[in-house]
Amino acid sequence: MGGLFDIDSNKQQIKDLEEEISNPNIWNNIDKANEINKKLSSLKKIVDGYQNIYDNLVYYLELLEISSDNELREISENLIELEKEVKDLEINTLLNKEYDKDNCYLEIHPGAGGTESCDWASMLSRMYQRYAQNNNYVCEVLDEQKGEEAGIKSTTLHIKGLYAYGYLKCEKGVHRLIRISPFDSNSRRHTSFASVSVIPEINNDIDIDIKENDLKIDVYHSSGAGGQSVNTSNSAVRITHLPTNTVVTCQNERSQMKNKEEAMKVLKSKLYQIELEKKEKEMNKLKGINESINFGSQIRSYVLEPYTLVKDARSGYETSQADKVLDGNIKELIESVLKISN
Repeated sequence: MGGLFDIDSNKQQIKDLEEEISNPNIWNNIDKANEINKKLSSLKKIVDGYQNIYDNLVYYLELLEISSDNELREISENLIELEKEVKDLEINTLLNKEYDKDNCYLEIHPGAGGTESCDWASMLSRMYQRYAQNNNYVCEVLDEQKGEEAGIKSTTLHIKGLYAYGYLKCEKGVHRLIRISPFDSNSRRHTSFASVSVIPEINNDIDIDIKENDLKIDVYHSSGAGGQSVNTSNSAVRITHLPTNTVVTCQNERSQMKNKEEAMKVLKSKLYQIELEKKEKEMNKLKGINESINFGSQIRSYVLEPYTLVKDARSGYETSQADKVLDGNIKELIESVLKISN
């Protein structure tokens, strides 16, 4: 099996990285050492997972030849569990692009519709946080701007874990909600939109030239409008990259310095993504979810009234278990898109 699961190649990379990390001088550069450790851990997890499936499959196949009829049921149950692991392995073979194994930043912005859309954006934020929790990812809310009446005007989530970007990149696009509005005294059905943007976290080895004169840095009290539930210290940071008008904010840390450092990491990732878009002439494909957050532009619809249905417009996958989806069970939806995208 080649690519991601070229085991001999991955084992050689592990050996090379272990030699590199064993050099005492490597710890003179903490960032580089941490990056090597992160890559080493990821490769070991890949190889160990593959090897475990292979060893178990060989074991059960050999066991089948000598087992009695009474033992076959237990072996069959074990093979069913192994089949699930093989399915996950199959999906992971699709995640072989440059940044698929990396952490990511996920942003949510409501479309037109005021309180309705702000509330929908909040529901999506909860969905992704629950998805991260269900799949053993670490999820941090870097910034969250509250809506005037309910919901959120925007949020930035930092999702950390193996293949975080590879899986969640499929969520880029406009998400549509149809429901009976809890904010409508006449209980009418409303349609709301929100956009999701996902970019990989770029490591420090990527050289992005950011001039100090190109930055506008604002510090504000995070307990002001929109930030009261995130932080109560005067440490929130907003950075505007003037040439591209790219804005990033961070207020989850109590230290202004740490918030600035995290915001610069997000900015670096965004600017790198913009450069890729220019070079590949795919601005609309990679970011183009902000031009039209309205009817006809959605990648997925979530219908809560008069029936329940979640349907992905790209893969055609649908489920009537909308409550489970909104509670973070979106893995099958994501996998349905991955399978047609590769």
